[in-house]
Amino acid sequence: MDYATLLQILDSTVRLAVPLLLACLAGLWSERAGVFDIGLEGKMLVAAFASGAVAFLTGSAWAGLLAGIGAALVWALLHGLASITFRGNQLISGVALNFLASGITVLVAQTAFQQGGRTPSLSGEARFNELTLPLAETARGVPVIGPLYADVISGHPILTYLAVLAVPLTWWVLYRTRFGLRLRAVGENPAAVDTAGVSVARMRFSAVLITGVLCGIAGAYLATALQAGFGREMTAGRGYIALAALIFAKWRPWGALWATLLFGFFQAIALRPDVVPIPVPALEALPYVLTVLVLAGFVGKAIPPRAGGEPYVKER
Repeated sequence: MDYATLLQILDSTVRLAVPLLLACLAGLWSERAGVFDIGLEGKMLVAAFASGAVAFLTGSAWAGLLAGIGAALVWALLHGLASITFRGNQLISGVALNFLASGITVLVAQTAFQQGGRTPSLSGEARFNELTLPLAETARGVPVIGPLYADVISGHPILTYLAVLAVPLTWWVLYRTRFGLRLRAVGENPAAVDTAGVSVARMRFSAVLITGVLCGIAGAYLATALQAGFGREMTAGRGYIALAALIFAKWRPWGALWATLLFGFFQAIALRPDVVPIPVPALEALPYVLTVLVLAGFVGKAIPPRAGGEPYVKER
């Protein structure tokens, strides 16, 4: 493998890792507050459809982004009502919303656009175009580092850089602010937080809404940046992959970045079977094997929030 091919794979790694990273951070927020959210897939799917449809109708990728965030927030509120307000089973609620998203996006897309469950192709301002970072072309001539900066770090849509910035922001909020301390405490011992006078339901709804925003950006990225429009089932299991990456990252923001880059790298390699003589299914399965090893305790312990998945009932 020459250096140019390696750069191409790394560039694909970043592009494929962005929606995984956003969804992984979304799951991190929710699960840190004690709400398991297997519905990341559904939120990303409705966001991808809404962003693709609105971007086509308005000719603005930013309008599509807002529509995607709005659609994901609706799904997040539904999940919050089912699992927090009505204390339903969080896993069943997430699965139900995934099925609902899968059906409703195709139905509405077919009814509105008559293109087999797709939205029309996007172009121009309806898509998030690639940004060239300062001095990218100038630095290209520098050996090794120049092409890495120009071809891998530079040349991505703005949503890519927002996703990367979300990692330190998430870390800072969770570990350096009072809000983050309370949110993590809700996921560990909600009764103690309630005793301190903090509303457990409000904190959990806050986390679920943040999850909706991040999933909305992930879905918009898929429809208006990675691809040129919405296609049926275009999330292709990324929500579930993000959950596996979250476990592999042990519910930590920086771990989420490296875990999703790892998953993205194996996906990028799978797209280039001519480069690595390993069967594609084996490459695609490897990250999941690593996740199982983490769960089994062979690569450290992955301990989820203690109150995760448990509806909180206020003691009287």
